[in-house]
Amino acid sequence: MTGVWQGFFSYPRALGPVQFTATLIETQSWLTGTTHEPCDVGPRKGETLYATLSGSRDGTSVIFEKTYDGSGGRTHTIHYEGTLSDDGIEIEGRWIIRASWAGRFLMIRSGHTAPTEKIAALARA
Repeated sequence: MTGVWQGFFSYPRALGPVQFTATLIETQSWLTGTTHEPCDVGPRKGETLYATLSGSRDGTSVIFEKTYDGSGGRTHTIHYEGTLSDDGIEIEGRWIIRASWAGRFLMIRSGHTAPTEKIAALARA
């Protein structure tokens, strides 16, 4: 899974999908990495948010925590649970904040294109 991934996540309300970039490093079954994404709401809208990733992969099951570094005023942690496609090109699943707020996400390995219908489905999620 080591490499750069382009991703999208959706909110559980009427906001469009947010695009992000993740750089993953897999060592044995452990994952580390970073993300950056635009701040899409609030007084810092348009700024770039940065976060670190830490997690693991077991076969096609992928779990990781994304913790914002304080950029854009965000410092919270988000839990991600997903499934790696058989060809290793996509990770699809859901994100959860404190078991009270959740949405869907899709990550595509760089050099590949996300299917339009999957991105549209995120917008409807």
